[in-house]
Amino acid sequence: MYDMGTRERALALMAQNRSLNSVSRETGISRAAIRSWRIRSIPLRTIDCPRCQAVPEPPRNPTAYAYLLGLYLGDGCVSPLKRGVHSLRIACAEAWPGLIDACAEAMRSVMPGNKVCQVRQQGCRQVTSYSKHWPCLFPQHGPGKKHERPIVLEPWQRDIVDAHPWAFVRGLIHSDGCRVINWTTRTVGGELRRYEYPRYFFTNRSDDIRGLFTAALDRVGVEWKRANAQNISVARKASVALMDLHVVRSTDPYFGLSSSAM
Repeated sequence: MYDMGTRERALALMAQNRSLNSVSRETGISRAAIRSWRIRSIPLRTIDCPRCQAVPEPPRNPTAYAYLLGLYLGDGCVSPLKRGVHSLRIACAEAWPGLIDACAEAMRSVMPGNKVCQVRQQGCRQVTSYSKHWPCLFPQHGPGKKHERPIVLEPWQRDIVDAHPWAFVRGLIHSDGCRVINWTTRTVGGELRRYEYPRYFFTNRSDDIRGLFTAALDRVGVEWKRANAQNISVARKASVALMDLHVVRSTDPYFGLSSSAM
C-alpha cells in the first residue's frame, strides 16, 4: 500500500508526459499500480511542500522563510508527533505582541495551507504549526539541543540567506538578541558626565549558529565583535544605525515591529 504522497509524486511525473516505464524505474513503483491510479482518476492535489515536488523548489516567500529560519535557529524546535506529523514551535516573549504576530505571519507565508495557533505558557507564547513537511523545510532538526550537534545550512538555504540576509539577521535578533542602552562616563569641560549609547547583543551557545549570524552581518556590512564565548556585540554607531533601520524600524509588512518590540 502506497501513501498519498507517493501516489502524488508518481502522478506528477506522469503529468509531465513521462512514460509508464520511466516513471516506474524512477520511483520503484510497478507499472500496474501507476496505471490503476490513472484509471481511477485519483485527484492530483497540489503538493504542499515545495521540497517534496518531483523537482524540489525553494520555499514560498523566501524573505519570510529567511526570517522564520532565524527564529527557528534561535528559539524554535521541530518535534515528531503521530502519523508522521511534526510540529514547528517557536517561543515568543508575550511582552512583545508584534513579534508574535510577525512569527505567525511568517509561518503562514511559508506554509499557506497550514493553520497557525498560539499556546500560552508562562511568560511566552509558543507559536505553533503542524505539518508532515516541517522537517523538509528545516533539515537542521534532530534529537538533542542545537548547541550539542552540528548546525549546517543546506545549499538551497544558503542561497536564500545570501539573498535575504537582513530577514535572517532580523529573525536571529528577534529570537536570541536584544537592543540595550549602555553607558559610560566622559569628562567634558572638566565635568564628569554620563554618556549613553545603544548596542545590540546576540547570545547563543552554538558556535555554528553564531557563525551563521556573524557571516550574515559581514554580508550586510555590520561591524561586530565577540563580547565573550557566547555573545556577539554590535556597538559601532554606523552599524547600530543599520541594525535599527532593518531590525527594529523595518517597514517590511511581514516584520514591521516598532522599537518597543525589542
